Amino acid sequence: MSNTFPRVDGVLTVGGVPVDRLAARVGGTPFFAYDRDLLSGRVAEVRAALPAEISLSYAVKANPMPAVLHHMSAEVDGFDVASAGELQLALDTTMPADRISFAGPGKTTDELVQAVAAGVTVELESITELARVRDVSERLGIRARVALRVNPDFSVRGAGMTLGGGAQQFGIDAEQVPAVLAQLGDLDFYGFHVFAGSQNLRADSICEAQRATVDLVLRLAEVAPAPVRYVNLGGGFGIPYSARDTALDLAPIGENLAKLADTSLRQLPDARVVIELGRYLVGEAGVYVTRVVDRKHSRGTTFLVVDGGLHHQLAASGNFGQKIRRNYPLATATSESTVETVTVVGCLCTPLDLLGDKVELARAEVGDLIAIFQAGAYGLTASPTAFLGHPPPREVLVGGKAHSLGENKCRR
Repeated sequence: MSNTFPRVDGVLTVGGVPVDRLAARVGGTPFFAYDRDLLSGRVAEVRAALPAEISLSYAVKANPMPAVLHHMSAEVDGFDVASAGELQLALDTTMPADRISFAGPGKTTDELVQAVAAGVTVELESITELARVRDVSERLGIRARVALRVNPDFSVRGAGMTLGGGAQQFGIDAEQVPAVLAQLGDLDFYGFHVFAGSQNLRADSICEAQRATVDLVLRLAEVAPAPVRYVNLGGGFGIPYSARDTALDLAPIGENLAKLADTSLRQLPDARVVIELGRYLVGEAGVYVTRVVDRKHSRGTTFLVVDGGLHHQLAASGNFGQKIRRNYPLATATSESTVETVTVVGCLCTPLDLLGDKVELARAEVGDLIAIFQAGAYGLTASPTAFLGHPPPREVLVGGKAHSLGENKCRR
C-alpha cells in the first residue's frame, strides 16, 4: 500500500495530506479518508480496459458518502441504488434520473412511489413487486420504467459472495421471467439486470459469467414485450484484501466484452450495455485511521488497543461475510520504527473486535495512528455504528480538484 498512500517524513498521506494533519482537520479519530485522485484513476483504468460501447455504472451501496457520490457522478455513466435513502443521495448529484436504477428485494410501496415519481428505472425482483409498481404507476399517472432483475440458472465460480443461481432472494428466477414479462401491462419495459456474484479475482470466471449472462439475456429478449434497451451485466470485480490475493487482471475482461459487443450483443442494437461496479471503483481508495489508546502485554502477546473498531469497520474484523478470517492490510501510519508482531483490537467490550491478529507493524506507542487499508467500500455504512454507544467516525474526501457541478465530461 506504500505506493498508493505514500509517506512524507515517515507519515502516511492520503490525497497528499499527512494523516496526523487530517486527524486534526476532521476533529479527531477515528475517521475514514478517501482519495479523490485514486477514485478518478480507477475509473480511468476501467474505461481504458472496457470497449467504448460499454457503459460504467457505480453501485452506491459500496460507499454512499455524499461527497464521494458527487465526485463519482462526473466520472461514471450511471448509479445503482438499493434504498430510498440511497436514491435521494443519488438524485442530489448531477446524475440524471434516467441513468439511475433501483434494485434490491423488499422495496416498500413508499420507496416505489419515490422511484416512479423520480423517473428512475425500477428493477423488479418479484411478481409481487410488479403488481405494486403497476398500482403505483396508475395512482401517480406516470408510466413506470422497469427492468427485470434475473436470478440466472447458473452460478459463478470464484465469487466471494454468490448472488445468483439456485434459490435466491435476489431477482426473478430465469425460468419464471417469461410469465412475468407477459404481465407487465402498460409499464415501460426497459431490459434486464443479471448479477451472479461479487468479489471475484478470477478474470476467466468473470468472462465465463458474462458470456453466460449474454446468452441468457438473448433468450429472454425473444419473449420480451418490446426491444431491449438496457442490459446490466453486473460486475463482481474483486480487490485484494491480503498478500495472498492476486489483483484482478482487467485486460481479458475487456477483450471478452469487446468480442461480445461485436458478436452476440449486436442482436440487441437498441440496448445500452452496462457494467456495474462498486467495491472495485472505491475500495482501494480509502483508509480507516484510528489512534492507539493503550499498549498492553498479556501472556506473550502485545495488544494495541485503538479508539476505533468493528462498529465502524466491521469487514476488517472478519465479521462481514468472510468464511475464513484474514487480516486486512494495516500499517502504523505515524511511525517507521522497528517492526514487531502485535494484535490490534478495537475499543468495544467484545472479543469480536479484532482488527489485526498477530500482524507485523512498525512499533506503535499510545497516540500513534494505525491505518487499515481497502476501506473505501463497505466500511462505515456496512457496520453496526450503534453497538455499545460509541460516537460515529468522521469521513473526508481529499486530494485532487473537485469537479464543477456544471461540468460533466464522462460519456453519456
